[in-house]
Amino acid sequence: MRCLCRFAITAVALAFVALAAGCGTPPAATPIAARSTRYEDLTTLFGEWRSFQQPKRVDGAPDYSAAAMAAQERDLTGFANRLAAIDPTSWPIPQQVDYYVVRAEMHGLDFDHRVLRPWANNPAFYVTAYGDESDQPAREGPLAAGGVELWKYTLPLSAGDAAAIGAGLQPIPKLLEQAKTNLTGNEKDLWTYGEKAIKAQSADLAAFAAKLGDTQPDLKATVERARTATDALAAWLDSQAPSKTGPSGIGVDNYNWYLKNVQLVPYTWQDEVTLMERELGRSSASLALEEQKHAKLPPQVPIASAAEHDQRFGAAVTEYMAFLEDHDILTIRPDMDPGLRAHLGSFSPGPREFFGEVDARDPEVMRTHGYHWFDKGWMANVGHPSPVRKVAQLYNIFNTRTEGFATAFEELMLQAGMFEARPRSRELVYILVAERAARALGDLRMHSNKFTLEQASQFASDHTPRGWLSMSGNLVRGEQHLYLQQPAYGTSYLIGKIETDKLIAERRRQLGDAFTMKRFMDEFNAAGLVPISLVRWELTGQMSDDVKRMLGR
Repeated sequence: MRCLCRFAITAVALAFVALAAGCGTPPAATPIAARSTRYEDLTTLFGEWRSFQQPKRVDGAPDYSAAAMAAQERDLTGFANRLAAIDPTSWPIPQQVDYYVVRAEMHGLDFDHRVLRPWANNPAFYVTAYGDESDQPAREGPLAAGGVELWKYTLPLSAGDAAAIGAGLQPIPKLLEQAKTNLTGNEKDLWTYGEKAIKAQSADLAAFAAKLGDTQPDLKATVERARTATDALAAWLDSQAPSKTGPSGIGVDNYNWYLKNVQLVPYTWQDEVTLMERELGRSSASLALEEQKHAKLPPQVPIASAAEHDQRFGAAVTEYMAFLEDHDILTIRPDMDPGLRAHLGSFSPGPREFFGEVDARDPEVMRTHGYHWFDKGWMANVGHPSPVRKVAQLYNIFNTRTEGFATAFEELMLQAGMFEARPRSRELVYILVAERAARALGDLRMHSNKFTLEQASQFASDHTPRGWLSMSGNLVRGEQHLYLQQPAYGTSYLIGKIETDKLIAERRRQLGDAFTMKRFMDEFNAAGLVPISLVRWELTGQMSDDVKRMLGR
């Protein structure tokens, strides 16, 4: 197990005003400038910080060489000192929230340099061509700068779109050649599954080239050069794989530091193990009772044709949106309905992956988790007035709010009565909770180095009801690979759900008879896509003891 104490505490770590006490009390911070109490100084710093966080470029490619990363780590100290010189305690709570978001982002880059070092340890970091859309504010996991979202372009391409894609793909050969020097880590699972991710990029590039046909010869040549470089890196990774023998988890002490200082989660690794075991037991027991209650009802028959898929998925959106409006759950925006309809997928006769099994039995269930598309629509069409919250947060620190609330909304809508006409769909919601708990325990045990990625996948498969998370599919290992790369992502679904439940309870206690779900949801959405612990502080106006400890207040 790697412990944070084994890493030299850098000057940048010392400059943060509330460094977690993972290795005892840190020495005094480095000297800082005179203190400021101006919010404008934070927003100015934030703009400069976001520019600094991006790697410098050499011949158009982002530079992740050892020298470049050492320079960035050294220069991070100055940004940390400038942030430490700002005192936010007299500001309104929303502005204080912005301060802690910026601090969490700086902690994230610090952690990347001291612990994760994805440019040296994680081959999947170098995937920068994406064939499908992420449902998150920013693509999940640590990734190199300069990603190209191939999915968002409509064929035939305009001249401007072709130029934009070409400019994005052009640096790939240089970046991937650089990767062969940068990748020096010994983490076996990260290496093995990172190689698979690189091969998947090759397949995405090949599919895109096939769609281009002969219409854009210059762009097609650029795509082919990027694919050739991708294949060359995959071959090199394969040749090096036998020498990779080390564990890939970051260790419990590092995980605790990351939860507290980057993800802003007021729990420890052990707390989360306990919570996830509780959720797995609760959901499994609830499922057993639901199945017994519905034993005389006919089973849910999966969708059997493309025509049925289109009809039932379209009807599911219509019914879902009507339910939200009729029951005054939240304010309906014009972008919500089309946002859901744009992401309904297509019919698959099987074999189906886990979420396909749920969708095939009741398409309305997963539309609740499709709150992601409401969030993305909010970012695009409404947004937060703060420059800090107007953009997607770095290091996936939004995930307890985005993944966590989308997961919470599934069971909230069950309790609100959305499935009264289809009681067997209640079973599907508890199956979803069990799957999230099982894979979260895989996340936690991989990072404590008690599980390999394969063992974590097998555990998640074994503890997901009905055998729907099959080891013969791609999803189970793909999820664990993401969680190995991005600590605390696998737990964010249920941690965010738990925090959402606490927040609803607290607002109901505060407001009494004035509480309504619509009022709560409108306040909740307006707070933006920041860690759920900060949303809770902002909406209640009170900093709970667990958040005080987490923020060092």
